[in-house]
Amino acid sequence: MLRVAAILGLISAGTAWADVRRSTPEIIPSELPKIMEAVRKPGAQAVLLNVWATWCDPCVEEMPDILRFYRDHRDRGLRLILVSADDIDEKAGVEKFLASKGVDFPSFLKQGDDMEFVNGLERKWRGNLPASFLYDGRGGKRHFWPGTVTYAVLEKKVGEVLAEKKKDTKARRRP
Repeated sequence: MLRVAAILGLISAGTAWADVRRSTPEIIPSELPKIMEAVRKPGAQAVLLNVWATWCDPCVEEMPDILRFYRDHRDRGLRLILVSADDIDEKAGVEKFLASKGVDFPSFLKQGDDMEFVNGLERKWRGNLPASFLYDGRGGKRHFWPGTVTYAVLEKKVGEVLAEKKKDTKARRRP
């Protein structure tokens, strides 16, 4: 009987470990062109791209608002793209941090030249973190926030983009 209990315990532990592993988000090391493919991928009405790092205190502090906003609005067509500016050797720490926040979708780890990345997203951006970018469903940049952004600000700006898309859809339906 003791053997059966030990075997069942090992099976349970293995199942729990598999569940933890499944909940760890995939982290994809990528340069800007691949990240922008994700921004322009069809299906979203608005895309919020957030550049952050585990070592950046303001990034860590704003992440709960970013994630809560995404969870509250994804059903309306919002896509969230997280891009970590951590070094590649910190990939495990990025995974652990995002898993602890309940992130269950693939995220990116920035690769390549820093200034090409920064200028490719926004020439006015100095590279400070965090930074967030709002795109419409066609990949057109609509807004840029250097520094932290709050739930309330996102509600206003992202809400405007989502409302525009809704108006466009209603206008096309009219005869």
